[in-house]
Amino acid sequence: MSQVSKRLTTKRLYIIVVAVCVVFFLIFLRLFILQVINHEKYSKISLNQKENFFKSSFPKRGDIFLISKDGRYFVAASNKKGFLAYLNLRILENPEEAFLKLSPLVNIPKDDFLKLVQKKDDPFEILQKKLTEEEAEKILSLGIKGVGITGDEWRFYPSGAFLSHVLGFASVNLDIADGRYGVEKFYNDVLGGSKSKFKSMGFFSAVASTFGETLKDGQDVFLTMEPTVQKNVEDELAKLFSKWNAKSGGAVILEPKSGKIIAMAAFPEFDPNKYFMEKNLNVFLNPFTEKIFEMGSVFKPITMAIGIDSGAITPETTYIDKGFVEIGSAKLRNFDEKPRGERNMTQVLEESLNTGAVFAMRKTGKKNFKEYLRNFGFYEKTNIDLPGEVNNNLSNLESEREVEFATASFGQGIAVTPISMIRVLGILANGGKLIKPVILSKNDQKEEQNEGKQVIKKETAFLVSKMLVDVVDNTLAGGKAKIDGYSIAAKTGTAQIPDPKTRGYSEEFFHSFFGYFPAYDPKFLIFLFLEKPVGIKYASQTLTDPFINITKFLINYYTILPDR
Repeated sequence: MSQVSKRLTTKRLYIIVVAVCVVFFLIFLRLFILQVINHEKYSKISLNQKENFFKSSFPKRGDIFLISKDGRYFVAASNKKGFLAYLNLRILENPEEAFLKLSPLVNIPKDDFLKLVQKKDDPFEILQKKLTEEEAEKILSLGIKGVGITGDEWRFYPSGAFLSHVLGFASVNLDIADGRYGVEKFYNDVLGGSKSKFKSMGFFSAVASTFGETLKDGQDVFLTMEPTVQKNVEDELAKLFSKWNAKSGGAVILEPKSGKIIAMAAFPEFDPNKYFMEKNLNVFLNPFTEKIFEMGSVFKPITMAIGIDSGAITPETTYIDKGFVEIGSAKLRNFDEKPRGERNMTQVLEESLNTGAVFAMRKTGKKNFKEYLRNFGFYEKTNIDLPGEVNNNLSNLESEREVEFATASFGQGIAVTPISMIRVLGILANGGKLIKPVILSKNDQKEEQNEGKQVIKKETAFLVSKMLVDVVDNTLAGGKAKIDGYSIAAKTGTAQIPDPKTRGYSEEFFHSFFGYFPAYDPKFLIFLFLEKPVGIKYASQTLTDPFINITKFLINYYTILPDR
């Protein structure tokens, strides 16, 4: 080989070496930029890609909103995004070592972790859910083969226990949220959207797409509850519940003309974000729809409405009160057993006389009385848009024994749901119409008409309202429950709670209270109850003040003008 050829070969070799070095330097520089300088940026891109990959098989669940009186939206339930850590047991090599590295970052006992890794050849086993981006980054940085991160999304209730019995909660089943109680359950199909048949990861999503299957996100739902009113009612109820150490309690505010529920609260409450921590599953039941109670004397205005509407009595009709009434072998007494002599029907309500309610029922007749109860909807569900509504129990009236009708006239011996009772009391407030209660607001601009069926004459509703105004003006809290400038119709109820062991009545009580205002053109009807308050006997002693407090709040909040 000539000297010139040798020099050319050496030069080419030099150029190749330099080129290779340059290429390696550029590769190293690129890796340095990717892994060190832009690590955070590309890590986020990676996490986002994994999140999108994982979630592509599932529709987004709709949000639940309340709307304030001035049109502002309040988020009651939504979705929160984050990440989850998972194990690929096909490639996880050293479980003991993996646990040591992971234990400071994940909340799983060692025994549970080791049980988890027994599932050989499992490509996806959830290790930890609801991770923040920072927590996910830390797990990824460990570089453990067989430990991965993907997107996660869960149901979130921003205000905790607020409105819990109405909302219910959505639990996760195969990574799809399913409503279990409340609105989450009743409107599950609306909120949940269309679900894919393939509840797995990206490959199956692609297969579904190939065969023409599409996913449809859930719709948002808007409720009738006004957030500020709901908060006020919950605060008032919390004080009441704590003061009397009751087993349960509740409060509803109804627009009697439209049927819209403006507030619905019950205690004890629960946090739907932590539903899995509740040991007593009964706490999830909404007592307004899923429990029945004997209501006591709040039933007497209904008995009066039946008697007046049927023409059997008038507010001025009188009878002689002996303090008791005998029906066969049964002796039914007033709450204090004291005789009062001649009394009219308005005084029966003012003094809450059981004997007067029995008199009104007898004048009406059993057949008419029962037919009115049927027309009032007591023999059917209200079909409010909440799940699990139970039937009322009026089975005692099937015996046709007069004593059963007599006790029913003052709210004992028959048990109804509070929501059913509220609907019927609304008849007195709205001019005699049976209106369906609703909690779904169609939208914030147009509301569907809720006409209702006329079940008593408008004049009857007016007369009973006038009688109930006299109750507030003359006797409720000794006349101290009046609010200057406003006509308020109201009535208390105290019922003995049945004892299933003796089949008689216990010495525990159910307290109830309803009222509406302004009495002759009501904006709101309020219903309150306490189950088994401790150390107190009468509803007038427990529920009058909360009713007045809520009424005054509503008057101020909605700027309701005086009607007197």
